[in-house]
Amino acid sequence: MTTILSIRDLRKSYADGFEALKGVTLDIEEGEILALLGPNGAGKTTLISTVCGITTPTSGSVTVGGHDIQTEYRAARKMIGLVPQEIALEPFEKVWNTVQFSRGLFGHGRDNARIEEILRKLSLWDKRRNAIKELSGGMKRRVLIAKALAHEPRILFLDEPTAGVDVELRKDMWEIVAELKRSGVTIILTTHYIEEAEAIADRVGVIDKGELLLVQEKDTLMAQMGKKQIEVMLTEPISAIPDSLSVHQLTLNGPGDALIYTYDTHAERTGITTLLNDVAQTGLVLRDVQTRQSSLEEIFVNLVSGDPA
Repeated sequence: MTTILSIRDLRKSYADGFEALKGVTLDIEEGEILALLGPNGAGKTTLISTVCGITTPTSGSVTVGGHDIQTEYRAARKMIGLVPQEIALEPFEKVWNTVQFSRGLFGHGRDNARIEEILRKLSLWDKRRNAIKELSGGMKRRVLIAKALAHEPRILFLDEPTAGVDVELRKDMWEIVAELKRSGVTIILTTHYIEEAEAIADRVGVIDKGELLLVQEKDTLMAQMGKKQIEVMLTEPISAIPDSLSVHQLTLNGPGDALIYTYDTHAERTGITTLLNDVAQTGLVLRDVQTRQSSLEEIFVNLVSGDPA
């Protein structure tokens, strides 16, 4: 595959010393969907803003289709469409005019057929004569995507495209993204929803505190994220796990008063019921049982260290 976006040791620091990006290096292939996963404040939006020319990098380089974003910024920016997280549209302007105007900003001539194609693809054709203020929140987000696609970019950035929307609309957005990929657009989206990355991405990048911790194929990453733990606490500590429980591949905590069982949440059966029955048959007395759901930050650390989440 051809690399369409290349980021090398990208850094962004501010006057107060805060480092928003800490040497990010990433290659994105033409035609793929990459999800940048991370909590609020991780650096997702800063990365997108820098690549799109909204924020000036402190150091490092970015090329888009071979064009440097600083020395060849017009050519680079023309290849990029950006859908920001915040909805900022002129409320009294009509949908058609809003989208048409964005095309003109990039030096493209009028192309009514192209605008109609985009509006139909995004289920906005029937709303083309409506003022923006008459649209629902979900329709306004579709208009943002239409604006970003008006100048026919090869790369589309979606910054938290489903933030604050309901589940049904989120799934509609996923279908739109899949359709855009089929039409040949390379898509980079930021999200803090793990299920969003799982639903639509080819690869997932994990970013936290300005550092790109890893980039993996989605299936590999989701398999690791799907492993959770249950802690079986005992009334009395033990020095070793009984042989009869070896089939469960348990680990013993430091003090010896708890058994740790790792299971796959995506599996048809977790095996927890069988485990508890087998523990009871050994004569061990249970004090409590707790399941452990890792936070996103903890998952980041576990993925890097290789420990199960």
